[in-house]
Amino acid sequence: MGTLLYGPAAKSVNIDDRDLAHLQAVMVAKLKRGESFSFSWERSSDFGSGHSTLWMHPYMHLEFTYQGSKRIPLNRAWVEVLMNAANSSSGLELIAESRALG
Repeated sequence: MGTLLYGPAAKSVNIDDRDLAHLQAVMVAKLKRGESFSFSWERSSDFGSGHSTLWMHPYMHLEFTYQGSKRIPLNRAWVEVLMNAANSSSGLELIAESRALG
């Protein structure tokens, strides 16, 4: 289980390592281009269910921390689905790999 730390208060969001690696690829690409976007995910029942959204912008501190030590190979098709979502008006949403690729 990886962690995304967001903002000066270091809000911690626990995300599976594989999911986080794919989100990182999309987020870094968008932020390198100076593009802001929203990022949403569903919370597990351990955290009260529902969903959360963060506003991501190039001047916000982000840190990606992984539990495992090995680089995770990226599924380019999944990255493309996530990037298309990030470029849409509804923003980036964490979508399971199996659901994204049908």
